[in-house]
Amino acid sequence: MNMELINAIYEKIRAYDRILLFRHIRVDGDCVGATKGMKDIIQATWPQKEVLIIDDERSAYLAFLGPDDETDDDMPAGYTRYENALYEEALGIVIDVASPDRVSNQKFVLCSEVIKIDHHIDREPFGSICWVEEERSSACEMVAAFYEALQDRLKITRHGATCLYTGMVTDSGRFMYEGVKGDTMRLAGMLLDKGIDTEKLYAHLYLKDADVLKFTSWVYEHMVVTKNGAAYIFVDEATRLRFNLSHEEASNAVGYLSGIRGVLCWMAFIETKENIRVRLRSRFMTINELAEEYNGGGHACASGATVYSREEMNALIADADRRVKEYKENNDEWL
Repeated sequence: MNMELINAIYEKIRAYDRILLFRHIRVDGDCVGATKGMKDIIQATWPQKEVLIIDDERSAYLAFLGPDDETDDDMPAGYTRYENALYEEALGIVIDVASPDRVSNQKFVLCSEVIKIDHHIDREPFGSICWVEEERSSACEMVAAFYEALQDRLKITRHGATCLYTGMVTDSGRFMYEGVKGDTMRLAGMLLDKGIDTEKLYAHLYLKDADVLKFTSWVYEHMVVTKNGAAYIFVDEATRLRFNLSHEEASNAVGYLSGIRGVLCWMAFIETKENIRVRLRSRFMTINELAEEYNGGGHACASGATVYSREEMNALIADADRRVKEYKENNDEWL
C-alpha cells in the first residue's frame, strides 16, 4: 500500500469544499459501491463539504444502495449539474475507470484537480494524483484500504460500509476470482464489523425474478462451445425483450458459462441498437489483450469489449478460440 499517495489524496480532499465523484460507463457493483462508499466517508468525516455523484446511468439491481445526485435540487445553491462552474471549483475523484474516455460524465476534465483511483491495468494514467493497484480485486477494496489506513482521521457509516462490501462481493465473484488475497478478506471483515446486514444484502443481489431464471435456461440451451474450448452466447434485442431484461441483466449471462469443464474463455454478446456489447471472462489464461483489440479492455481474466457487426463478433470468437488452443498446447495445468 502506497501511504504517500493515500496521504496525498487525504490532503486534497481535506483542502476542497466541493468534491465530485465519477465512475465508468455501464455501471456495475464496484463503481457504484466505490463512489457511494467514498462519498459516505467524506461526508461522515467532513459534514460541511459538498460531495456529489453526478451520473445519468442507473442500475436496477443496485437501487437498494440509494439514489445518486441527479437532479438540480441536489446541486449546491446557484448551480445546475450542467454548469461548468460547478466543476471548475471542485476536486474530481474518478474511481474504477482505467481510461478517461470511459468516464460516464466527461465534465470531470473541468475540475480544478483530478484524482484517479483504480485497480485495472494502467494503460492510460491521468489526473494530478494517480493511485492504481492492479493486484486489488476491486476499486471498493482500495477505498476500504484508504479508510483503514487513515481510520484515526476518517469516519464511515454502516451504509458506506455496505456500499463498499457490495462492490467487493460483486467484483470478486463472492471472493472467488483471481485477485482475492488475505488483505481482501481482512478489509471485508473490517467492513462487516460496521454492522452490515448480509442476509438482506445477498437477497438484493442474488434473488432472481422468474424471467431471469427462464433466461438462464435459454442460455444453456443456446450456448455454443468452440472446438478448442471457448464458450459464448449471443443475445439479440428480441430475446432480451422477450425475457423482459435490461442490458445489464442480459450481460450477466456471461456468468452462467463459467463452470464448463475444458472451457478456458467464455463470452456474452449482447445486441443493442448501436452495437454489440461483449463481456469476456477466462480461467488461467489472460483475456484483456484480446478485449483491447476489440474496443475494450479490463482485467487479465475479466474484460469488456464492443463490436459493431456479427462479422466482427465472429472474428472475436475465432480469435478467442485460437488463444485457448495456444494456451492448452503450451500449458499442462488447465483442467
